[in-house]
Amino acid sequence: MMTGFRLNFSPLKEPLGFVKIVEWLTAIFAFGSCGGFAAKNIVSIFCGDGRNETLNVNFHYPFRISQVPLIEGNSTICNHSVSTTYLMGDSSSAAEFFVGVAVFCFLYSMAALLVYLGYMHVYKNSDFGPILDFVITAIIVFLWLVCSSAWAKGLQNVKDATNTEGIDTTVAVCKGNNITCEVTEYANLRTLNISVVFGYLNMFVWAGNAWFVYKETRWHSQKISTQPGPGRQQVPAAI
Repeated sequence: MMTGFRLNFSPLKEPLGFVKIVEWLTAIFAFGSCGGFAAKNIVSIFCGDGRNETLNVNFHYPFRISQVPLIEGNSTICNHSVSTTYLMGDSSSAAEFFVGVAVFCFLYSMAALLVYLGYMHVYKNSDFGPILDFVITAIIVFLWLVCSSAWAKGLQNVKDATNTEGIDTTVAVCKGNNITCEVTEYANLRTLNISVVFGYLNMFVWAGNAWFVYKETRWHSQKISTQPGPGRQQVPAAI
């Protein structure tokens, strides 16, 4: 039942509603630049006898790097028998946590906009609505701080596992004499770097929005009502 629905776009002209649109957009950019990402590095192996061989390092969201086969089956590289080799590291928990928070914020922003545009008369006349909105907003600020920091560390782990130093540590044949392994083509990780930036940007946007939501709560109204007016003077107590 939506009998109380009253469509009113005036909240979009106020910070409370306008910032919700910004939060909705930044959440899209956050999970869109991380989820579904796939890339490939190319490793060149320079054998001591002048021959060169290549390996493809494929990695993708959610970045379970330890499950990515670098060398499949028993292969021969530079006249050395190499067994199945996987990359080292796992950033899936950080990546999935980051995307999960972004999707939740995307859905919550749409739900809040629906309330602001259709049920603002109910929202302003109740104590529960603004307080619940403020509590959820404060929790989301904390979640953005945690998930953005975790994903920034997870992204660095992905870079470390797929660069030249990481490949040297993973592939045993790269430690042999007269054999050099080097990543000659790096994947473009710009979108992943942007996702981290949008994570922290979301934190600041939601932190700013917390103030406008707080102004709608009874805590703020009670604070204003208890403040003495500019023309009032405190009457001294009788002795």
